[in-house]
Amino acid sequence: MSRRHLATLAAAVLAAASLTACGGSDDPSGGSGKTLTYWASNQGASLEADKKILQPELDRFEQQTGIKVTVEVVPWSDLLNRLLTAATSGQGPDVVNIGNTWSASLQATGAMVEFDDATLDRIGGRDRFVPAALAAAGAAGKPPAAVPLYSLAYALYYHKKAFADAGITAPPTTWEEVAQVGRRLTGGGRWGLAVEGANPSENAHHAFTFSQQYGGEWFDSAGKPTFDTPQNVAAVKRYVDLMAVDRIVNPSNAEYAQNQSVSDFANGRAAMLLWQAAGANLTAQNMAADAYGVAPVPFPAVPPAGGKKVNSMVAGINMAVFKHTKNRDAALEFVKFMTSDAEQVTLNRTYGSLSPVTSVADDPAFAAPEQKVLRETLATTAAPLPQVPDESTFETLVGTAIKELFADAARGRPVTEESVRQKLGKAQQQMR
Repeated sequence: MSRRHLATLAAAVLAAASLTACGGSDDPSGGSGKTLTYWASNQGASLEADKKILQPELDRFEQQTGIKVTVEVVPWSDLLNRLLTAATSGQGPDVVNIGNTWSASLQATGAMVEFDDATLDRIGGRDRFVPAALAAAGAAGKPPAAVPLYSLAYALYYHKKAFADAGITAPPTTWEEVAQVGRRLTGGGRWGLAVEGANPSENAHHAFTFSQQYGGEWFDSAGKPTFDTPQNVAAVKRYVDLMAVDRIVNPSNAEYAQNQSVSDFANGRAAMLLWQAAGANLTAQNMAADAYGVAPVPFPAVPPAGGKKVNSMVAGINMAVFKHTKNRDAALEFVKFMTSDAEQVTLNRTYGSLSPVTSVADDPAFAAPEQKVLRETLATTAAPLPQVPDESTFETLVGTAIKELFADAARGRPVTEESVRQKLGKAQQQMR
C-alpha cells in the first residue's frame, strides 16, 4: 500500500473515527506521573468484559512502575480505520493492539516504532518470541513493526449434544461432510453453522484459507493482486455456498459483524462455528467447556490441483507503539510488561489463546483440549497471510466483496462463478 493510498483511506474515515487525545503527556521525572493511552482489541465477549479483564493488569503495571495506562477497547469493525487515521494524523494512542495481518500495511505508513535488535533487547530479546509469530509482525527483511501478544488459529467448534441427538459420532473433517451434517443439524430454530458474513476481515481470513486449499494465491511473487483467478473464484464460492447452496447458514448471518455468530453458537442457535480461540467468549456466555468439542478446520474431500494442506491463517494479536508517542520509554516498558511471563500466562489463559513467548509456551495453562488443537494447527497446517503493504486493503476489498455475496445469497439471488469473478475482479481493480 502506498503512503498516498493510506492517506486517502485514512482521510476518508477521519470524520468517522473518534480519536482519543494525543499520546500520553511527557514527564521528565521517569516513570512516576506518566500516563499512556492504549487501544486494546476486542478479544472477549464484549468491550466491557475486556476492560474488566485488562484493568487489574494495568493497575499492577502502575503499582510496579508508577506509569498509568488509560485503556480503550476498540471493536474490530472500527480498529483498522482508526489505526490508519492515527497513523496519518500523528494523533492517537501511545500503544495499540493490531491484527497481525495488518503489520506490514501499518509498517508502510512509517508511523510505527520498529523493533530492531536493540529495541527488542529492551523488552527481553528476539529469542523470547516464537519465530513464526515474530515473522507475522512486519514485512520480510525489515525489523518488526510490532511484537506478538496473543497467538491464535481457527478451529471448528461443535455442539456435542446436538451432534449426539442427530446420531453424528464425530466432527466433520471435509467440507462435504460439513454440508452433510449441517443439513441434519438444521431445523427447529437451529442452523448447522454460524458465520460472520458482514465482517470483512473475518471473510478475508476464510478466503485466504479456502484459496490455499484450492491452490490459489491472492498476490503473486511481486506483491501484485491476483484476486479473480479460477482458484480464488472456486474457493470463495465454496465458502459462500455454505449459505447459498448448502443452506446450513441462517441468511441473517449475512448481517453479522460483531461476534453474533459466537453468541448463536453459545445459545444453541447454531451447531457449528469456525472461530479463533472461542472458549473464553463461550464461557462468558455461560456455555460450559464440556458442552462443545473443538476440531481442526476441514479440508476438501478431494484436494483440487495445487491445493495445500492449510486450514488456518497464522492468526494473532500484535502490540505496537506509535512513533508520535511522547513517552517511548514508558511505552516500551508497558510492552515489556504485557509480554512478561506472568502476564502472558494470565492474559492468554483468560482469553483461551496461546502465548507467543517461548518461555511459557509449555505452561499447563495452555494444555486444555482447545489449546491443543490450536497449537497443533499452528505447528503443522497454518500459513501466514502475505506480509505485503497492500494486505490490509486486500482484507477490506475482498472481505467486502464476500460480504456482498453473502447479502446476495441471503436475498435468494444466485451466487455463480461469474458473479464471484465479477466481485473479485472489481476488488482487484480497486487495488490499483
